[in-house]
Amino acid sequence: MPAQTINLPEYTLYPSPRNEHRMIFEFQIFVPYAYELIHLPDYNFKGKASLFAAHRKADKKSGQLITCELADDLARFERLFEPS
Repeated sequence: MPAQTINLPEYTLYPSPRNEHRMIFEFQIFVPYAYELIHLPDYNFKGKASLFAAHRKADKKSGQLITCELADDLARFERLFEPS
């Protein structure tokens, strides 16, 4: 069964089937790399995180939305993420 689409005012989200936590957390970042492989366990977050394929409605850009429970985890992602 396909994952349910989540419609928000800013985004249309498609949950990753590999998400351990299937919720949208407070701290978020949109990365405009729709086909970049992002493996959340590689970032060793202290809190929970989730990943979504995303369509940003404002500019019709496709990418991925990473959401984190902790601001420090999002800062860690921003520091360590390097697109190919």
